[in-house]
Amino acid sequence: MSAMLVFLAGIAAIAIWWLARHGIASKPWLEVGNADGFSDAGHFEASKMPVAKVGLGVFLAVVGALFTLFVSAYLMRVDTRDWWALPVPRLLYVNTAILFMSSLCLHWAKVEALRARREGLRTALLAAFATALAFVTGQVFAWQQLVAAGYTLSDDAAASFFYVITGMHGLHILGGMVALVRTQRLAWVDGPMNGRLRLNVDLCAIYWHFMLAVWLVLLALFAGWASNFVDLCRQLLQ
Repeated sequence: MSAMLVFLAGIAAIAIWWLARHGIASKPWLEVGNADGFSDAGHFEASKMPVAKVGLGVFLAVVGALFTLFVSAYLMRVDTRDWWALPVPRLLYVNTAILFMSSLCLHWAKVEALRARREGLRTALLAAFATALAFVTGQVFAWQQLVAAGYTLSDDAAASFFYVITGMHGLHILGGMVALVRTQRLAWVDGPMNGRLRLNVDLCAIYWHFMLAVWLVLLALFAGWASNFVDLCRQLLQ
């Protein structure tokens, strides 16, 4: 319950920040301009950007709620007597560094897109895809290590939570890779840099940064850092 409340408070803070940033409270009908609002291609592309980002924000809110439920269930289950701690494979820390590099590559791609440097953008997108693929592959190897050590999906509750949560995160990374491939196809089309390509790169970067933040929370959960933090909060509230 406490994890859900923290998540809802975070979503409310992000929503307020988003509304303030994009000027939702402004009065566009009082602005001087063309009646249709679509004669200027640049203005049309700019008007689409907030809509696409809001759509992504709603999707990420749903994804965040899903993982918050997983975390809440994990924290409630970890207090039971039949819970056996799962050893965290060291490979997870390597995978974390790889995912962090992938997020950095998407930020690099965003910078290259803003500066209209197509060659640099292509290199950054390829690096982001390669590191994302390396992360997913590393997660599969981490699963294999745990299975070889005797931690299977059905025999241990901690292992079941680990496989389900990390598997769900991996599926979201794979979905992001599909969007990344579509963005790469746009980047390989010769011609001037357009607003659609910049928007796609920006959306991919936002998604990747979010999934990195989710993974850091999950890693803290599996490593026991989150439980220690919850215990500390309970002691302070008592």
